[in-house]
Amino acid sequence: MKRIFSGVKPTGHLTLGNYLGAVRRWVEVDQHQADALFSVVDLHALTVEHNPARVRRLSLQAATLLLASGLDPERCTLFVQSHVDEHARLSYLLECTATDGELRRMIQYKEKSVRAREAEEGVRLSLLTYPVLMAADILAYGTDEVPVGEDQTQHVELTRDLAVRFNQRYGHVFTVPKATHPEVAARVMDLQDPTSKMGKSHENGAGIVYLLDEAETVRRKIMRAVTDSGREVVYDREESPGIANMVDLLAAATGCRAPAELAGAYDSYGALKKDTAEAVVELLRPVRERHAALAADPGYVERVLREGAERARGMARPMVDRAYRAIGLLPAA
Repeated sequence: MKRIFSGVKPTGHLTLGNYLGAVRRWVEVDQHQADALFSVVDLHALTVEHNPARVRRLSLQAATLLLASGLDPERCTLFVQSHVDEHARLSYLLECTATDGELRRMIQYKEKSVRAREAEEGVRLSLLTYPVLMAADILAYGTDEVPVGEDQTQHVELTRDLAVRFNQRYGHVFTVPKATHPEVAARVMDLQDPTSKMGKSHENGAGIVYLLDEAETVRRKIMRAVTDSGREVVYDREESPGIANMVDLLAAATGCRAPAELAGAYDSYGALKKDTAEAVVELLRPVRERHAALAADPGYVERVLREGAERARGMARPMVDRAYRAIGLLPAA
């Protein structure tokens, strides 16, 4: 059976974009068809200025929401990244394999370092090297496939390059993984800026639907979404990004695989927005209800994470130990 790994970073509240772009596929497909590992990658949240208490709170909330969305600990392994030391152990070996130039070419590093400088926060070294930690997350488990959004494809390509380079230099250790993408709504755009991705850490939440938003909040945000200057409902990502985003949301929420045909059923923006809002509300209703039940029983979530970390550690440790031997390090007594 193929093995997959994917993670979510606790830098903000999980959004509709996270759900439609990744989590729903994990729930409906990946945990049933693969040996699947899903992680709250909390170490990645430390690459920028952060509040420690908030990182802890969001890490637990993210894990709870993943369970509420339908991840089944009997079918998959759910754990917190920092609970498995092998991630950090392997990351250093891969830093010794990567080059400064290829890390500085990472698009997210370029974008985030500019924002950090503008905020006069300084650019942390970990912002440059975190794609190597991401590669360690993946390679530690002999991962075959990595389900990611389009914006993370470059990082998976780096992971592939590092795996191949390590194997060529030190002997075959790592499986070379590939990125996979969901067919519908792989990239959900901000409701107020449909040319930008719906991101959970965006300062202005008006264009973001969070998984824990109340139903009326969801309706209000969608009804106030930016549309386009014309009047015709046409599915065209280039010319009408606002309407295309709305159609994509409706298609993803209802399971329609033909967004262009769906657009043809509407003759007004208002009707499209109203149907989209109701579809999203109903899509998220069971997630919110299940989250409330799980939040009332934190002991269960903590037990799932503890057992998940134990299973993950058992899978990762032999691989990382093998990499340590291959690169020339003495085995521990």
